[in-house]
Amino acid sequence: MPEPTKKDETENESAPPPPEKTAPQEGGNEKGKDVVIREMTSSSDEDDTSVSTPPADGMSKPAERKDSVWSLGEGAPEESEKRDDTQRSTLFIEKPQSGTVSVGGNITFIAKVEAKDLLRKPNVKWFKGKWMDLASKAGKHLQLKESFERHTKIHTFEMQIIKAKENYAGNYRCEVSYKDKFDSCSFDLEVTESSQAAPSIDIRSAFKRSGEGQDDAGELDFSGLLKRREIKQQEEEPEVDVWELLKNANPSEYEKIAFQYGITDLRGMLKRLKRMRREVKKSAAFAKGLDPAYQVDKGGKVRFMVELADPTVELKWYKNGQEIRPSAKYIFEHKGNQRILFINNCTMTDDARYYVTAGDEKCSTELFVRDPPILVTKGLEDTSTYVGERVELSCEVSEDDANVKWFRNGVELSNDPKSRYRIKVEGKKHTLVIEEAAKNDTATYSVMTTGGQSEAKLSVDLRPLKISLALEDQTVRLGQEIHLKCEISENVEGKWYKNGQLIEASDRVKLYHKGRIHRFIIPVSAVDDEGEYMFVPDAYNINIPCKVHIVDPPKLHLDGLGENNTVTVVAGNKLRLEIPITGEPPPKVFWSRGDKMVTDSGRIRAETYPDSSCLVIDAAEREDSGAFRITLKNEAGEDTALINIKVVDVPDPPQAPNVTEVGEDWCIMTWEPPANDGGSPILGYFIERKKKQSSRWMRLNFELCKETTFEPKKMIEGVAYEVRVFAVNAIGMSKPSMPSKSFVPLAVTSPPTLLAVDTVTDTTVTMKWRPPDQIGAAGLDGYVVEYCFEGTDEWIVANPELTDKTKFTISGLPTGSKILVRVKAVNAAGESEPKYYPQPILVKEVIEPPKIRLPRHLKQTYTRRVGETVNLVIPFQGKPRAKVSWQKNGSPIDKNEINIRNTENDTIIFIRKAERGHSGEYDMKVEVENLVDKATIDIQIVDRPGPPEVVTIEDVWGENVNLSWKPPKDDGNAAITGYTIQKADKKSMEWFTVIEHYHRTSATINELVIGNEYYFRIFAENMCGLSEDATMTKESALIAKDGKVYKYPVYDDFDFSERPLFTQPLVNTFAVAGYNATLNCSVRGNPKPKITWMKNKVLIMNDPRYRMFSNQGVCTLEIRKPSPYDGGTYSCRAVNELGEAEVECKLEVRVIYHGVINPGEPLSLAGDNQLHSKDF
Repeated sequence: MPEPTKKDETENESAPPPPEKTAPQEGGNEKGKDVVIREMTSSSDEDDTSVSTPPADGMSKPAERKDSVWSLGEGAPEESEKRDDTQRSTLFIEKPQSGTVSVGGNITFIAKVEAKDLLRKPNVKWFKGKWMDLASKAGKHLQLKESFERHTKIHTFEMQIIKAKENYAGNYRCEVSYKDKFDSCSFDLEVTESSQAAPSIDIRSAFKRSGEGQDDAGELDFSGLLKRREIKQQEEEPEVDVWELLKNANPSEYEKIAFQYGITDLRGMLKRLKRMRREVKKSAAFAKGLDPAYQVDKGGKVRFMVELADPTVELKWYKNGQEIRPSAKYIFEHKGNQRILFINNCTMTDDARYYVTAGDEKCSTELFVRDPPILVTKGLEDTSTYVGERVELSCEVSEDDANVKWFRNGVELSNDPKSRYRIKVEGKKHTLVIEEAAKNDTATYSVMTTGGQSEAKLSVDLRPLKISLALEDQTVRLGQEIHLKCEISENVEGKWYKNGQLIEASDRVKLYHKGRIHRFIIPVSAVDDEGEYMFVPDAYNINIPCKVHIVDPPKLHLDGLGENNTVTVVAGNKLRLEIPITGEPPPKVFWSRGDKMVTDSGRIRAETYPDSSCLVIDAAEREDSGAFRITLKNEAGEDTALINIKVVDVPDPPQAPNVTEVGEDWCIMTWEPPANDGGSPILGYFIERKKKQSSRWMRLNFELCKETTFEPKKMIEGVAYEVRVFAVNAIGMSKPSMPSKSFVPLAVTSPPTLLAVDTVTDTTVTMKWRPPDQIGAAGLDGYVVEYCFEGTDEWIVANPELTDKTKFTISGLPTGSKILVRVKAVNAAGESEPKYYPQPILVKEVIEPPKIRLPRHLKQTYTRRVGETVNLVIPFQGKPRAKVSWQKNGSPIDKNEINIRNTENDTIIFIRKAERGHSGEYDMKVEVENLVDKATIDIQIVDRPGPPEVVTIEDVWGENVNLSWKPPKDDGNAAITGYTIQKADKKSMEWFTVIEHYHRTSATINELVIGNEYYFRIFAENMCGLSEDATMTKESALIAKDGKVYKYPVYDDFDFSERPLFTQPLVNTFAVAGYNATLNCSVRGNPKPKITWMKNKVLIMNDPRYRMFSNQGVCTLEIRKPSPYDGGTYSCRAVNELGEAEVECKLEVRVIYHGVINPGEPLSLAGDNQLHSKDF
């Protein structure tokens, strides 16, 4: 036996070409492929070095397409990922699986999705690679199909590739999505050639470890070498030392070298290489150490030698950590400082790691043992047989029990018990056994050893086929079993078709084949199962047909509807409610609402389709809510159901909100929920506000307000605001509510001022005060009067309700007690600080003599027209308990015609509808004990006068007529102010006014038309107007044509035009608060000027406190019950087309306190400045 050489020596063997990756054939065994995948992807327990296998030259690079089946080391992770995807899947119940097809063959990939929780069909897309959508590639070579089984509720999607080409190979992906759910699955397609060349054999050392108690013990493994490769001429090359290549190569080149030289245990070699690299260091004990690695043929002899620096050091040898003892196999030898170990008759168990120790130091190496090549001494022979026959393919090799690999079309066959191929070994004879040959077993089979190979062709043909039992037509009731059975003369596979579509076995469809009998079973039939069925035996041009008829009563499928079959639609939207229906024959569909049928036209209509019926409502309205009945009828029965349609809408707007409380810059508002929530619960409200004078609304909250109260803030005090509310539900936002009543953010006022005692009786105290100095924008709502008895701190509210007057009487007080009084001003912002009366008040009455304060306008005759209202208020004073009495013309007043109302401070005489009989002198008397005060009021009720008594024609001359008349007997209780004279031509009797406001009782009418005959009539006039009737002349006046014509002299018209001129200006005056005041002036001008009044240069318009009169040039402004705030500068302006004039005066309004007219004057001076009725 030749001397073994070290690993760094070269051998005169030619290196074979790098192997090519062979795709597995359909039906072939893929064990060899799996072995490679496990080797290349396994992780190291001892080494953390990451290794990836680069492809050999001329092959596809896995980095370019990681999902390709040609990529080494990618198969197992992909299978693992697929299993993980199946566990994580949310939609797929069956995913498409990777497959292999020959060039020109057909293949179908199937994906199934369960529709149990889906209302509509899911969306499925097929891709090639990462982004090529195959929907646009459908055609001659690609077909996409889909179907739905109603009974199992499963969607089936198929992708069929027809007449495959080599470039169809690659990675594919199927994606399914439904709303927010998504699922994806990747799979591979491998396309193989129809004829394959036998691979060549390379027995380059491929070290794959198997654990036999030691990590580094192993045996030869050819799975990395037996790959499909092309046959080409072997070229003589010098032997390449793979170990040296790996040791000196860059780590990025490891996988390329391993692939090129057929190394399968790359990770094991790298671990050993790493250990050797770590051990390369200078040793003090070893002058020369072991080489990094040695290799030897099986049965050969290897020599290990080290040289010691100190020959006295004890030396020990180890194999895989176990000490080696001298024996016939292991021989130790000493030569000076050299220590030598011989290993005889090397076997595969000697392939291990060795190291030697000298003291504390160690030196290690690796030994690799390889087998001699095994030759094929007798090759395989071509064989022909029939389908179902037993086939044996045999060969002989040079050694017993040699490791031999079998291939079918280049794909390795395993001796797996589950495989239909069985490998039998009898010494040097190796046999491949196929118990029952099939048509697809026709192929090229080859055997490969480490030193040779052989191949042969197997041809399997079919026997003629006969039909022993044909299929029979069946009529099946829905839900019963469909059982189709046929028998043929040969035991071959076959396919079942329905209506020309291939049927695959599933959980619902059971396909059985036992011997020559084929059965098709659907345990529970469905409507879709009706059709023409056909069984087609594989490889035979024959089919066995039959028909299946399904009988099905009508049925409504309402699974997709909500609770109580309720369907909700938003008002204004279109509702299209599709109800799946089944029934054979197809049932008739009827929709109804109450007693009214729904037709197939109109806004609400029904549409019927073969497998469904639709209820369509265009622009749904709230009135469409209610129950709709659907009824199905056919000859097998009927089915009916009620479907509740619920139309939801945005809610109605809420009612106008109420502002319940107002602060300085805030308020509190409340509102009621809308009467109609639109069919959906109210989620909340949005609030907006705006200034009253503005049209721009501003949103106050951007998050829904859940309550029906809200507090707007950051408003400007004194500015009027309005607020409104929007209601919001799931459909949307309502229209705005009506705006609230305007409100003004207000602050409290300052305290009232000048609090003083007005009157005191035995049980009452009357207080008076002036308004606060600072009222602010909130205004003033009223006052609260409180008192407490001297010596206590309990304040009692005297007026439960606010008083808006500056005077209040506290009643119910004990006589002789002393009280303290305070007053608070109240507005919308709350109560002000109180104003205290500085000293206690004694509750004891003081006699005050009576005094009638007759208003100034009642000191003259008080005139009113008939029918007007008379309402006179006469204030008086006097305590205690003044008595008031009235007389008319010395007689008591009839209370049925005239109403008298008396209070403590004034008396009122009221006549609702004045008549002339109410005229006269009214005497008023006020008595306090023995003291009396009197006053007289002259009331004159006037009416329109009667007509003049007699109108006569005194004379007629030329164009003139002289008239005279007597005043009317009834002057209307007022002086006659003038007469109005009218004329009428006797022919037409149309009256025309000749003279107005004429004061005399005779007049001459001029410029009458000669030849006409005239009548004349006259109206009397007083302050109430013209008389209702006129007195007409009894005779007519004829203007004669004869006689001398008198020519009137011509006079130029006098120009009465004049610009406004005030003949009596306004004068400064003062008024008493609470009593009417008037301002008078007179003006002339032609044309008649327009009169306007102003206060402090501000025009007075539409203010009920002021009344303006203009009569005969006299202009009057009446101010009703003025207050101190009515004081100021008043001006009167007269304007006509010729110019304007203006006069002004100052008005001061004074308040009387205890008879003191000057504000702020001490009470001690009140007696000197008493006001009497004549002052008014």
